[in-house]
Amino acid sequence: MTASLIITNGRLLTMDPSQPRAEALAVSGNRISRVGSHAEVMACKGGATRVIDAGGGTILPGFVESHMHLFAGAAELSHLNLFGTRGLAELRSRIEAYIRDNPGDDLIIGEQADYVIIGEHEPLSRHHLDSIVRDRPILVYSPDHHTAWANTLALEKAGMLRGRTLGPGNEIVMAKDGLARGELREGQAIDPVRALSRKGMRDRLGLVTGGEPDPYPAGAEFESDLEIMRTGLAHAAAHGITFIQNMDGNLYTLELLQELQKRDSLTARVRVPFHFKNFMDLAMLDKAEDMARRYRSDMLSSGSVKLFMDGVIDSGTAVMMEDYADRPGWRGEPLFEARRFAEIAIAADRRGLQIAVHAIGDGAVRIVLDGYDAAIKANGRRDSRHRVEHVEVIHPDDIPRFAALGVIASMQPPHPPGCHGLPLEPYLSRIGAARWPHAFAWSALRRAGARLVFGTDWPVSDIDPLWSIQSAMTRVRWNNSMPDNRQSLADALHSYTADGAYAGFMDGKTGVLQEGLLADICLMPVDLEAADPSALRAISPRLTVCDGRVVFGQ
Repeated sequence: MTASLIITNGRLLTMDPSQPRAEALAVSGNRISRVGSHAEVMACKGGATRVIDAGGGTILPGFVESHMHLFAGAAELSHLNLFGTRGLAELRSRIEAYIRDNPGDDLIIGEQADYVIIGEHEPLSRHHLDSIVRDRPILVYSPDHHTAWANTLALEKAGMLRGRTLGPGNEIVMAKDGLARGELREGQAIDPVRALSRKGMRDRLGLVTGGEPDPYPAGAEFESDLEIMRTGLAHAAAHGITFIQNMDGNLYTLELLQELQKRDSLTARVRVPFHFKNFMDLAMLDKAEDMARRYRSDMLSSGSVKLFMDGVIDSGTAVMMEDYADRPGWRGEPLFEARRFAEIAIAADRRGLQIAVHAIGDGAVRIVLDGYDAAIKANGRRDSRHRVEHVEVIHPDDIPRFAALGVIASMQPPHPPGCHGLPLEPYLSRIGAARWPHAFAWSALRRAGARLVFGTDWPVSDIDPLWSIQSAMTRVRWNNSMPDNRQSLADALHSYTADGAYAGFMDGKTGVLQEGLLADICLMPVDLEAADPSALRAISPRLTVCDGRVVFGQ
């Protein structure tokens, strides 16, 4: 078969155990037609074949980003970026510079403000923000997006300054004077302020409500949302990502992506879940089934249900099995009671839907695993590939349950404190040293036979898979009693390719460089196996191919 594209003189890491390495590959249409030596592959060359010399660079399957938020992440590319900001003076400088470049009176939205942005012993408050900007509302998100801080004007406009009754796991932190301190924990506290933005919240509906925009966008609004989505896809392609497993969703997200596909602008495979919220009843799973029936192609699919069981450690909203080390008597509140979650898991599993649940604390992980166990007992074992997202702290007794139940551990190498520039506090003090060995337990889960898939949770962390792999390979122990959780390059790449494809029900189609499989390919400018693991972040893909089409590079 004559090739449309040949990449040769490379170092293929195929993820195919029957042919783990090769020198070249050929693409015909949207399939890999040949994998082998230079001579074997060049035999497929025709008059119109494009030939690319890899120059000894690594050739990989396209990266599978197993946990990200495409629409929201793309929208945030235009927000104020506070990553790495330290101290009030630098915070002031960055906000004032943003205001100069973005004049007006609309809500300022900042991103990536870590929990110790002012100092380890001085939490950010509305008073700090007021000292910088009083006459314009501002909302600043933590990296995990589960906490945000607002100035007084924003709190007043949103009706939050004097507090409000919220559901479990949500909190407006109040000061002794009876007014909000400015710290908002979880969506019910944050979203009323976020809604002040004239840009709207359509990019966050898949996270906030799981519902649809009302009124439905038309004309310029719809085109604007398409452009945001197109920007996000281009950002992913530039980092070698060819398969996105979105971790929020609604029908509108799928409709935007479908329109881009019609316009020949869908540059990655995308899987979008239905987001089941704790105020919904089981009948809402009908919508999840409808999304699964309507979207089932290799480029755009649904078929899964996403839930949140808890929040995050730093704000104390993650659910723990024992008290927080720095907050006696507090273990967090689950967003779904155990019995209620088991009912949902049984119902969704019975419908043939995959389930993915955000569970960070060991208490939340236990509830989710118990629910999956209940689904197996009620419905029988099937190829469900249910997932637990994050698994930041786990009880040792639950580590072997992942393999026993066939549950996927979806984890993010940028998230451990000390990785990706994240501070150690307040995380380490929150969980306490006794739980440190069971935090981000990548190695223990692998040894127990669990399947690990990697992602970044973008925009929570930078989208770059190579920076993520760098963090996986160079993770530093918090003390000498900690287990070594550093990952090999081979394991990290497998979690970012073949294992990710499995988690998205695309194994046997992508994630591996094998003849007959879909042509999703990433070409690196260097040999990754010879690269310094601590410098992977400095490497950028040279070429990204999705479905046989070059979507990034020349």
